[in-house]
Amino acid sequence: MTEPTHPPRPDGYPLLAHKQYAEPSLFQPPNLLREARRQKGLPAVPVPRVALLDPDGDIVRHLAATRRGRRHPGWACYHTEMWVTGLDGIEVGVVGMAVGAPFAVLVAEQLAASGAQLVISLTSAGQVTPLAAPPYFLLIDRAWRDEGTSAHYQPPTTWSHLRAHLADQLTDAFSGLAEPVLVGRSWTTDAPYRETRTAIAAAEAEGIVCVEMEAAALYAYAARSGHDVVCLAHITNTMATAGDDFEKGTDNGVHDALAVVRAVAIALGGPAPPPAR
Repeated sequence: MTEPTHPPRPDGYPLLAHKQYAEPSLFQPPNLLREARRQKGLPAVPVPRVALLDPDGDIVRHLAATRRGRRHPGWACYHTEMWVTGLDGIEVGVVGMAVGAPFAVLVAEQLAASGAQLVISLTSAGQVTPLAAPPYFLLIDRAWRDEGTSAHYQPPTTWSHLRAHLADQLTDAFSGLAEPVLVGRSWTTDAPYRETRTAIAAAEAEGIVCVEMEAAALYAYAARSGHDVVCLAHITNTMATAGDDFEKGTDNGVHDALAVVRAVAIALGGPAPPPAR
């Protein structure tokens, strides 16, 4: 049965037109990575099985400054670097500055093509509905699709969801951490400076805890591809409507953030040994 194509809109707006969700893309991540390796003379070295997107860049800057990390020799992304660190025996590849839905999904696609089997995104977020006093972490179980990238991966719906098997495995993952990890909904926007009172009121009515820029698209990509993606938000601010916002804690919250990443990686099985070559 042929999947229907969304017809053009009368106003010409193309976002939801000409989408065939089961049809593969002609432009594939392995092709771009192949050419990047050729041009840069990079070795074909798989990335760690666990990868972390660090949109704020605090973690990669800390790894570089403290020499707790090393550059991955074969990461072939044109736009980013990867720093590799160990978390109690779990090797994690960290990619910084992948801000916003399009860039985050671009990098996630390339991570999967390079050997990553679990992608964790940990981004700063603004509080919409208070669950605690910031800073605290939120495991995003669903994200409101107020962005454009998810529409290229999944038909129009209100929410993108954390895949059910991951949610089940993470139920008891965060006990004993220094900073709390709660569970709730986020609002993914492409336009952080268009968070109007009307939009915020609508988000509050949906029970949304925070606003961020990546989760809805990453979860739509995960649903389409079958890859494992976990999105977390570090809720650090009230959109600068009060003083003392954007405080993450010691070393910009890096130690607490890595503790959460470690907990996710352990709960989801940790890394398996690489296949024999």
